[in-house]
Amino acid sequence: MRLSRLLFVTLREDPADAEVRSHALMARAGFIQKLAAGIYVYGPMMWRVLRRVENIVREEHDTAGCHELLMPAMQPRELWEESGRWDRYVQDGILFNFRDRKGSQMCLGPTHEEVITTYVRRQVQSYKQLPITLYQIQTKFRDEIRPRFGLMRGKEFIMKDAYSFDVSEEAMAESYAMMRQVYRNVFTRCGLRFTPVEADSGAIGGCGSEEFMVDAETGEDGIAVCRETGYAANLEKAVSVISAAAEPSEEVAMHKEPTPGAKTCEALLALFPELPLTRLLKTVLYKVTYADEGEKESVVAVMCRGDREINEIKLSNYLNALAVDLATEDLVKAATGADVGYAGPIGLADHVRLLADDSVKGVKGFLCGGNETDTHYLDVYFGRDLDQPETADFGTVQAGDRVVDGDGEIEITRGIEVGHIFQLGTKYSEAMQATFSDENQKMQVMWMGCYGIGVSRVAASAIEQNHDDSGMIWPLPIAPYAVHLVQMKSGKEDQDALAQEIHDTLEAAGVDVLWDERKKVNPGAKFKDADLVGIPIRIVVGRDAAERKVEWSLRSDIGNKEAIGADEAMARAKQLVQESGR
Repeated sequence: MRLSRLLFVTLREDPADAEVRSHALMARAGFIQKLAAGIYVYGPMMWRVLRRVENIVREEHDTAGCHELLMPAMQPRELWEESGRWDRYVQDGILFNFRDRKGSQMCLGPTHEEVITTYVRRQVQSYKQLPITLYQIQTKFRDEIRPRFGLMRGKEFIMKDAYSFDVSEEAMAESYAMMRQVYRNVFTRCGLRFTPVEADSGAIGGCGSEEFMVDAETGEDGIAVCRETGYAANLEKAVSVISAAAEPSEEVAMHKEPTPGAKTCEALLALFPELPLTRLLKTVLYKVTYADEGEKESVVAVMCRGDREINEIKLSNYLNALAVDLATEDLVKAATGADVGYAGPIGLADHVRLLADDSVKGVKGFLCGGNETDTHYLDVYFGRDLDQPETADFGTVQAGDRVVDGDGEIEITRGIEVGHIFQLGTKYSEAMQATFSDENQKMQVMWMGCYGIGVSRVAASAIEQNHDDSGMIWPLPIAPYAVHLVQMKSGKEDQDALAQEIHDTLEAAGVDVLWDERKKVNPGAKFKDADLVGIPIRIVVGRDAAERKVEWSLRSDIGNKEAIGADEAMARAKQLVQESGR
């Protein structure tokens, strides 16, 4: 492809709203163009990248025996009512929903469990038709509150979603294991460095899930990992063993302490400098919305140690809630009778449900809010001054915690989620009556799994892992072109002839080439554009063209340039492309 024939326009400066390098570099190179918040046009070179990713996804799924289909993006509310997910997704605010001209409520699909379950239940009658795994590559829609990071979190994005249907829990686990390997193959072939982690199933539901995280400092998701044991989990799911709280030197009767203006742990420590943070218990109030109460709101108070943080995902899952939000000032005052910052477990209003994180177990002689403005209780003991509240793991894992199984220590890293796999069990098949006749002619519900890959996220993640100050460095398997052929001076007969020969020879061998033969662009600008675009193999045709000599380099090692023969350069390019599986 001659670069002069492409619509190729680059920007000198990063877009003002670019928070991560992938967004900035792809926008500057013309790979993407913002149409509205979270909505992008994919330029010709970006589309080539996405097609490369899609092809890898298709090849690995087809090899594993999966079958591709295409489902509608527009879905009727009735299906979501069957599964019971309509209220959850509307409450979360991510569902694009509307009425058609006949007044029927519809939505644009953020995912397709309801549609695929409907399709399969109408097709499958017998166990002889199972197992089956179906997948599609399609645009998805989610009304993100704050679209950001370019293609990382958008309102419209390309996703591969697959769904397996089996006759038993054991068979579902086998399909899940097979898809886990498919995902490893896909991300490895895309040239990504990734970590599979235990994850929360969220609104999708099911009995277990794993995320595939691309290792990146700019990742939105925190990951708890242990190098010694191999443990890895998303912070929403991670569990750990934390160090015990310090004990008081002597037991003292509970008493009130004046704490004027002390609404934070830091302010309280200034008043009680001898008190360890582990014996300062905070009580946080939440407004909880439940689906089975007609979206009625309740107030829940959760205790945890001052050196720990509450994990709202764990809390929401424990309560089986539609939503969990920090309580408003009015709700706090109604529950405690005090200003915000003085909530505690003693003397809460009767309508408040009191919970406690596991971190408070065994804490003695602690400080807590007094449910009275400018007042706290000190030297409080469970069992003596109040009963141990309903207790569970509501905490967020921290660096330095110990793993549950083993002696390893946890560290916190960051990653970008590019894939998520779920064991759904019978969540959807029971709700939507997806059944089959077994060997004994008895009706059974199907066991399901679902598996998602963010195709557009894969492309952006590759740039987060592979870039420098000058631009992108695409992994060869998914690069828009394999070879960037830079001609120093177009119109010069020897350069024209050699560049044409290299272009045609490589293209004939299945190696796609971007040939920069622009006449009115100086060599410096061509090299700058080449660095920005980041095509992995570079061949420069210049002053030694008459001797059939070219300059060879790799974008990943741009400082290491070699003068070699044109035939050797073409041979190297063919070999690298073949080895990459491109």
